Amino acid sequence: MVQSVQTCKKTERDFYKSLSLLANHYHIVPMQSQQFYFPYNIALAMWDLKNKLKQTIENWEDVRLITNEEKTYIESTERYDTETTLYYIPIIPLFKMLRNKRRRSTAKLLLSVCSYFYHIVNIPYYRQEESYLYWVYEMHKEWIEFEEETQEIKSYKREFIKSESIGNLIEQKLYNLANLKAFEKRINSFQVRDALDKACFKVASNAYALFKEHPTMSIFRNARLYEQNSYEYCDEVIGMEKYIAFVADTKGWLYENLVESINNEFNECDKIEEPSIKKCFDGRKITTMNLDFEKRLFAVLNDLTGLLYEYKTEKR
Repeated sequence: MVQSVQTCKKTERDFYKSLSLLANHYHIVPMQSQQFYFPYNIALAMWDLKNKLKQTIENWEDVRLITNEEKTYIESTERYDTETTLYYIPIIPLFKMLRNKRRRSTAKLLLSVCSYFYHIVNIPYYRQEESYLYWVYEMHKEWIEFEEETQEIKSYKREFIKSESIGNLIEQKLYNLANLKAFEKRINSFQVRDALDKACFKVASNAYALFKEHPTMSIFRNARLYEQNSYEYCDEVIGMEKYIAFVADTKGWLYENLVESINNEFNECDKIEEPSIKKCFDGRKITTMNLDFEKRLFAVLNDLTGLLYEYKTEKR
């Protein structure tokens, strides 16, 4: 009985020390709960804590009370919600823009953005054999090879040839670090002439600001990694590399079939990997990392994919 009382008192002491650290970190004022009996006081404090964090902290997900043989402490999780969106950057519209003399400077601006995404942010490219989308494209290509040779099938095969040839060409351009080195110069010398230029310049400026502030930061830096033995099959988790990537196009028969196949696969999964940070308030140094980079990056990705999707081929 004496040991039990001592254990309860230690749990209370540890909890309120941890709560104080968390409150200072997040700049919140917890309710007074120490006057209540154990364990109701802790349950009440946790209930209040969750409500306050939900109302005040962007990207907050949850708090947990961790108890082990050594101590009791609070663990907080912040998560960026990707909202089950496919962040696929189409490169065929960029290719068409590059071939248009009127849009060449605009296209080069976006080329610098995509080069930043390719080299620094580490967004997978669909022509790379190690990428998820490479094998999705290959799977559909094999299906078509076994179909009867009709005019429709011939048209589908031309889509594959186009996606591969243009994909290889644009990747060579993205791989060339000259496009990344010219980023600042292209921003400073760019002249806005119409609504499309204005929208592209905004995307490029926001991407460049991220590049300057976080010159080495990858989109996967805070990817929540699931242990393989946590699930019956590792494939039950949708990895970030599956829904963030460069693709050939986001229009047409090929893309519609790819997305249908991808969505069918995703529907079989019950977990999604997203940018996430865990903070332990156990007396050790508390990480100051946040999800501001991810928030801004996904906004740029969303704007860029929208621009390229809406781009219509103009007279040269």
